[in-house]
Amino acid sequence: MVSEVTFPHETTASPEAAGALAPVAPVGKLASVSFNCTDPSALATFYSSLLGMRQVFATPDGSIVALSDGTVAVTMMRAEDHAAPTWPEPGQLQQMHLDVSVGDLEHAVASAVALGAREADHQPAPDRWRVLIDPAGHPFCLTTVTPD
Repeated sequence: MVSEVTFPHETTASPEAAGALAPVAPVGKLASVSFNCTDPSALATFYSSLLGMRQVFATPDGSIVALSDGTVAVTMMRAEDHAAPTWPEPGQLQQMHLDVSVGDLEHAVASAVALGAREADHQPAPDRWRVLIDPAGHPFCLTTVTPD
């Protein structure tokens, strides 16, 4: 069960007292999160509906499809040898995942499943985080936990 979520930029003590690094100006800002998959178009359709993003770029051969909401992009890139993660089981480890903030967890899960996701068997904190698997096999979370 997740009891408390803290974010690196939130501290109550001085960075030195907390043993943390002092805040510094960022080198840049997140532009895109990219997913390897065998069918970029199909995965783009799923994430477009899940996140309310629109297609902003696609290569002529469809090997790269990018979506955006005007702030950040989600990019699908064809990888013929893509192997879906087997998380939490050993084998093909999860490389990354998205946490999607939602207001109503049960409604969001039902909506994501209707779009083509499936619920993962392993649910570490199902009352606040729900792990789902996208159509290409990538785990992602729907959560009511926010940094506020």
